[in-house]
Amino acid sequence: MRVLSNEHPTDNATTPDAPMHPIPVTVLTGFLGAGKTTLLNRLLAARPHERIAVVENEFGATGIDGALVDGAVEVVELAGGCVCCSVRGELGAALADLLARRDAGTLAFERLILETTGLADPAPVAQTFFVDEVLRERLRLDAVVTLVDAEHAARQLDEHRVAAAQVGFADRLLLSRTDRVDAAAVDALCARLRRINARAPIVASPHGGADPRDWLDIGAFDLDERLELPPAAFAVRPAGAAAAALGRAPAHDDDIASRVFEHPGAVDLDRIGAFMEQLIETRGNDMLRYKGVFAIRDEPRRLIVQGVHRIAGFDYGSAWRADEPPGTRLVVIGRRLPFAEIAAAFAAACA
Repeated sequence: MRVLSNEHPTDNATTPDAPMHPIPVTVLTGFLGAGKTTLLNRLLAARPHERIAVVENEFGATGIDGALVDGAVEVVELAGGCVCCSVRGELGAALADLLARRDAGTLAFERLILETTGLADPAPVAQTFFVDEVLRERLRLDAVVTLVDAEHAARQLDEHRVAAAQVGFADRLLLSRTDRVDAAAVDALCARLRRINARAPIVASPHGGADPRDWLDIGAFDLDERLELPPAAFAVRPAGAAAAALGRAPAHDDDIASRVFEHPGAVDLDRIGAFMEQLIETRGNDMLRYKGVFAIRDEPRRLIVQGVHRIAGFDYGSAWRADEPPGTRLVVIGRRLPFAEIAAAFAAACA
């Protein structure tokens, strides 16, 4: 392992005695050719004074800004003190190595963007930040952001299972190349994306120029009471909005889909807890992401749950306001889940 063009420590480098603040991490994914590298180059150009480590979780390609990378973990310094790292092998060990270099003063970065290969399922990458104790303390997973190529996404979703997984796992969807397709095709694609993932807002990025504020510092993995759903999360307008199309099954039966379960009131803690425990135990392998905000009887605070597959976190958030009717909502995104069965179990737990 070696460092290129990074011989001198910087004044922003962390020393072992300095206080440790978790470094925000964004996992950037998307199918081959979606425009991830273009987006990253735009980010670096837009924020020349922010030290960013761009970690490429792949091997053997030409890295960002054309820097050729090879080796198990290769670090190439970019303009403005940013670094580009190519990782081959075990991700957790590679990230720990980068943190050690930062502690030693040979690397300086205050944000980490982890770019996955276009054929990667983002779930194992995200789980790395929760199962490794050191990484959990030093790095804060902010969000999974997925680029979707509007020109080719329909075919990719039809032919490649991982493309749907990348959409289903996302906290934010950036729609690239919208300038190369007509409005009707964009509408149809957005409707399909919302069926797969009801909770991720869709942001247009026609030329790879999405505003960094649209996809950084989202706080998607924070255990808080935010459970905001796009306006079309509950009833998606069919493509074309033809009256004859209303009530039909979706044109595409995607492998991954999302559902929103709601109950207008408080629920029993033991019963909803048993429901969640059973759901995670039996369906955890097929649940990509899930988040819920529950109103608990005789408890003024809302209960928040968020999970990735079988890794889940539970905590109490703020109290319900006097002008806010308590309610229970759960969003589940998964692969071939028996949603009717889950809905029945949810209703029984809330009764």
